[in-house]
Amino acid sequence: MRRHYGHRRNHKFKQYKRHYNGLRDRLEALTSSQGIYRSRKGIFMGVCRGLAEHFNLSVFWLRIITLVLFLFTGFWPIGVMYIVAGLLLKMEPVSPLRDEKDEEFYDTYTRSRQSAIQRIKRKFKNIERRIQRMEHTVTSREFDWE
Repeated sequence: MRRHYGHRRNHKFKQYKRHYNGLRDRLEALTSSQGIYRSRKGIFMGVCRGLAEHFNLSVFWLRIITLVLFLFTGFWPIGVMYIVAGLLLKMEPVSPLRDEKDEEFYDTYTRSRQSAIQRIKRKFKNIERRIQRMEHTVTSREFDWE
């Protein structure tokens, strides 16, 4: 009988985990490269400007609506949601993303800066090795300049 209850708990845990992963995937899809970014030109955390640019709205009116909602509802719903959005949304890229490689790199950089730095170091070490091989070939005695 205990085994059955343990199995049910494990099943419940898997169900919650599946639900959490679904929410996480939806949130990542929303904040992905086609999604919403925080603006670098915003006043406070860039959330309003980022939302306005994404939905093609006026920044002024979006800020007015946010301020009015903040005044009428208080800090709890709007203030907390604003801060959470500011923490969850990624900053917009400094330069426009040209292709999928750029998008992939930007996503890995925003998730884990250490892994992105390691990736850049590997790329430069590879380039340095290639340059050293070229130098070795060009400066060898067997290389003919004519």
